[in-house]
Parts: sequence; structure tokens; C-alpha cells
Amino acid sequence: MPSAIELRGVSVNAPATGDPILRDIDLCIGAGESVALIGRSGAGKTTTLRLMNGLVRPSSGAVAIHGVSLDATDIVALRRRTGYIIQGSGLFPHRTVFDNVATVPRLLEWDEARIKRAVDDALARVGLARFGERRPRSLSGGEQQRVGIARAIVAEPSILLCDEPFGALDPIVRSELQDTFVALRGGVTVVFVTHDLAEAMRVAQRIVLFDGGRIVADAPSHAFVDQPVPLVRQFVAAARIPA
Repeated sequence: MPSAIELRGVSVNAPATGDPILRDIDLCIGAGESVALIGRSGAGKTTTLRLMNGLVRPSSGAVAIHGVSLDATDIVALRRRTGYIIQGSGLFPHRTVFDNVATVPRLLEWDEARIKRAVDDALARVGLARFGERRPRSLSGGEQQRVGIARAIVAEPSILLCDEPFGALDPIVRSELQDTFVALRGGVTVVFVTHDLAEAMRVAQRIVLFDGGRIVADAPSHAFVDQPVPLVRQFVAAARIPA
């Protein structure tokens, strides 16, 4: 499959200290592929995610999106073409649910009729068809996260970046949203950061394990537990997944 995201020899050093955050990362994600980045806190997962939309720039190496170097890309336009789901949904509290979901289509200057069709469809797909006029404060945490998913998919992005989006939710709601997410992702390229191996195996086709700023395992989800890497065994044991 053609690549959607490529990191070639990418290293990132902390601006203040020069200490390495990522070390010589090579990662290729195919178009339409769903990949989970896992690892302990500080392993480099979120920094890697942020490289993909130019929020972090490499100290060395190169990042390309759909074959085009980020150095030759309009970063603002790229971010508007990319969907985001973050922990806590990040909704604008003073806006209605409809207006929250309409944020990116309005930035893209769609006409209002097209925006209404797209927002209504996105809300229906996440099970919130009648919630458009409500405010975020009137919603449960799970409902707010569903709005966040709708906002991320409404403009039909080719890439969806997810930074521990369900980590703050209770286990039942988290499981429901994982199922919703899998059903909605379609052929979108997904990069999903999580600490939870069980979640990674549920939402992604492939799992990449980071440790100390390096990739130490990279395998299809169904084969990840068999990787001969000590940290893989630790994650498997912590998730209580049969090896």
C-alpha cells in the first residue's frame, strides 16, 4: 500500500537541554492503516504523534505526509486536513455541540448547507443525532468524547491522530467508545497513542512499542504478544493477555 506517513532517521532533542527524546526513528504507515503507538510515560509516543502534524520538528531526519516532506508542506492546511481526537474531548464550552463539530468545515469555508449536512451526519454516526443544540457542560464524559469523535471525522480527513482519547473514561464507556471508533474509522489512516495494550489490540491493526525514545517492537496486532522483547512481555503481563 502507498505510504501516508513516513519518518526516516528522525531524532528529536529537548530544546532546553539537548537531551534526546527520540532516537533515529524509522516508521512507515500505509494509507488506510491503523497503528497504535504504545509505551511507558516518556517513551516518545506523543512526540512521534506531534511530528506528524508539525507541532514538533525533528532535530535530524525527515517527516513526509503522503510523500511530501513537511518542509515543503503548508502546515496550517495539513492540520485542517487532519482529524484529532484527544483526551477530554477539548470542546469549546461556550459553543453548541453543532458549532463544535462545525469548527473545521467553517475553517475550510464550506457553505452552510454543506456544513449542516456533514455535521448532522457525523452526529448521527456517533449516536448523538438530537444533541446539536446542547452545550458540552450538559453532556456526560462519554457523550463529550463522542462529540470529539464527530468533530474529528466531519471533514472526512485522510489521517486521524488520536492521543489517548479514551484514557480518562470508566471501563464500560471506554469499551463502548472503542467499538464506536473502530466502526467509524473506515479507510482513514489512524495513529492511536495509548498506554493500554488491550486497547491497542482492539483499535489498531499494528502495534509499535517505544522505549527510551526508540522503537523496540513493531508487529501486527495479532502477533504482537509473540514478539521476543522483554518489554512486550511486561505489557502482556500487565494487560493480563494470554501469551
